[in-house]
Formats: sequence, structure tokens, C-alpha cells
Amino acid sequence: MLSSTTNNLANTAAQPIVYPLDDFYSQAGRPLPRIEPVDGKDVPEPYQTLLVHQNDMTPTLEKFHGSKIHLEVLRSQQRDDFYFREVILLTEEGKPVEFGAIKISLNLFPSAARAQILSERIPLGTLLAEYKVTHTSRPKAFLRIESDDFINTAFKTTGRHWLYGRRNTLWNPEQRPLAEIVEILPS
Repeated sequence: MLSSTTNNLANTAAQPIVYPLDDFYSQAGRPLPRIEPVDGKDVPEPYQTLLVHQNDMTPTLEKFHGSKIHLEVLRSQQRDDFYFREVILLTEEGKPVEFGAIKISLNLFPSAARAQILSERIPLGTLLAEYKVTHTSRPKAFLRIESDDFINTAFKTTGRHWLYGRRNTLWNPEQRPLAEIVEILPS
């Protein structure tokens, strides 16, 4: 049980460390699950190995699971030059390995990469490598999340589980954000 002094983001308005996940939840009329910021050193294994670094998640998950990662888009929308999507990343066997929400700055990608992003078939991490998009990955926060029914459905599980994730920003060389991402891993 959480103490009253714990910083609980569950029922608060927009929070930078859970954006754009909070945007999707708000649009769907769902309250955010319980989310707590945690120090990277306090993230337990194997989550620490998978989250506490400055690498892209897709290749990290591919290496860890020994499988190519595929994309399933749950919801998406475009607002001007920004493309938002809520996704599940899956292994070749169909095992969910990440639930995420992402805001992508389309105008910062080459036109061929933009078309691939909008086709909703390939994870962003794969496209960044394929199109050799120069970028840096800088996690803003590490998170502990109590799963809710929506996340449980995405991960094909039931009950309440403490999950771990991160809020990450991908920056281009001009220090403009290519993407803002909340990445949550299953238990």
C-alpha cells in the first residue's frame, strides 16, 4: 500500500512524465492508473536492464526476447504535424512485450520514413535504424505503474500488477523532439 506522502499521479491533470499516455486516457474518459516516479537505481531487474539506459526500446526488446518486434496500433490520430498512437509491441510469437503511447513530430522525419510511420506497420525504433535517423534517447523519468483493466487487456493478463516503465524523449541533432514516449513493460 502506498503512503500518503508518496507522489501518486493517478488522478491528477496532465503530467509531463506520463504524456502522451495521459492524453489518450483523458480522451477515452478513463482515469489514469496509479503511477509513481521512481529513481532508476530502484527499478528492479529485469526492468532495470530493459529501461534504465539511453538506447531505443525496440532493439533492446529484440535482443532481450531473441525475437523481431512487431507493432499493433490500438489507437492513433494526427494533429497537424504530430502523430499520436497507443501501441503494443509484440514478439514474432505474439507475446506482448511493451504497451506504449507516443507523440511523433512527423515534420522532423524524411518523407519516406513519415509514410512508413503513418502506415502503422513497423515500430518507430526499427524505422529510426532503417532510415538512419540521427537521434539521442534521453529518459525523463522511470515509472512504477499499477496495471488497470485497459493495460491488462493489452498485456493479455488479469488482476493488479506493479509494472515498470519510462517516459522518454528522442531528440534530433538540433535538439528538437522527434518523439515523446511512455513505455510500459509487462510483469
